[in-house]
Amino acid sequence: MNWNEFAGWGRKVADWAQDYHMTVGDRPVRAQTAPGDMLNALPSTPPEQGEGMDEIFADFEKSVMPGITHWQHPRFFAYFSSNAAAPSVLAEFLTAAIAPQCMLWQTSPAATEMETRMMDWLRQSLGLPEVFQGVIQDSASSATLAAVLTMRERALNWQGNQQGLAGQPTLRIYCSSEVHTSVDRAIWVAGIGQANLIRVPVAGDWRGMDPAALDAAITADKAAGHLPAGVILCVGGTGTGATDPIADCIAIAAKHGLYTHVDAAWAGSAMICPEFRDYWPGIEDADSIVFNPHKWLGVQFDCSAHFLKNANDLVRTLAISPEYLKTHGHDGIINYSEWSVPLGRRFRALKIWFLIRTYGLEGLRNRIRNHIAWSRQLHDKLCAEPDFESVTPPMWSLWTFRYVPEGAGDLDALNLDLVNRINDDGRIYLTQTRVDGKLVIRFQAGTFETTEGDVMMAHDVICDIARSLS
Repeated sequence: MNWNEFAGWGRKVADWAQDYHMTVGDRPVRAQTAPGDMLNALPSTPPEQGEGMDEIFADFEKSVMPGITHWQHPRFFAYFSSNAAAPSVLAEFLTAAIAPQCMLWQTSPAATEMETRMMDWLRQSLGLPEVFQGVIQDSASSATLAAVLTMRERALNWQGNQQGLAGQPTLRIYCSSEVHTSVDRAIWVAGIGQANLIRVPVAGDWRGMDPAALDAAITADKAAGHLPAGVILCVGGTGTGATDPIADCIAIAAKHGLYTHVDAAWAGSAMICPEFRDYWPGIEDADSIVFNPHKWLGVQFDCSAHFLKNANDLVRTLAISPEYLKTHGHDGIINYSEWSVPLGRRFRALKIWFLIRTYGLEGLRNRIRNHIAWSRQLHDKLCAEPDFESVTPPMWSLWTFRYVPEGAGDLDALNLDLVNRINDDGRIYLTQTRVDGKLVIRFQAGTFETTEGDVMMAHDVICDIARSLS
């Protein structure tokens, strides 16, 4: 394919994409294929000669699309939505066409300076103080890894990268049982080890960390000769929306001189609405915060906003500057590759710029407020049914429930069967989790184009399929 053919195919792809997004609600939400279907549809050897785009695109529709779970479906109520608002998709199209490598200021000045400005727009949107600076990471997992590495280096007086962990005191990191597994992976990659990730008990409807238990755990570790390094807090955990008491936990961490990182990957987007900031009082005292605009805010994946109270600590942890990466003759510039684990960086700020300018903050707030209101309406309606119970209350637009018909035997097996049958049905998509050992079904609303009707349809689907199990 030559560039003189590109515009024609670009128009065809744009038309296809528009039709897809406008009709995606007519498809089953979850892919209805069996394992191996896609693999078996692809030739086992690569072609020796080039093929035409007509044939390639026809195979895309025939072989690829049946195996796609539709994350942009308005009745995608599983996991957390990974959105792709129209202006964000267009920005990604432009980024792909320009194809810049944005590792340094000099390799793409516009990308670097737009990232600085967009992160400040997001900071203002969340009501964070001016002291916070930001960087766009690919995911919250990367931001959490960067935070854990910074905790490690600060605790070891910046000697971990040079000397390794052998012979050093045993480092300890603290979190609740409700944090995302990306925290576990960060602990592995940082060399700290799973045994040194200390799980602090949770309490209350918010399933948040017990500050007194956190204090006791840190004190006991110090007495045992261990080296506490940091605390990872949760705002809107994946399973139930669990949220730690931020102010109280940060106060305990500060008392012991520990670095605090707040993972608000999903729920952070809701903080553009001032009325929801009561969920994270004291956030201004955190050392770092992450949330994903590519979840609820509508930005195309991947785009994770990582805020830092003292960016120098992160740069000191990650920066490597060989001669070929230096920018001579310019003082005070930012090279964001020194703020992240990968050297290579995409132009992610462009899609934030397109999105916020298209909808404005108030337009984005209204979507989030609607999702929360509709989700809570569904919670009240479903849990008023005689055979259903609310397990954890709505946290923003996320809550969990359980089907408990009278006389049922193994409720875990019954609820797993229910969620599987719901997803096989295809009209909505839900996932399960466990709360205090019990298997429960979780619901969250957050897809960009979801309507009240889409949310309320879930009531009929859940009830119809549940009754059929009887």
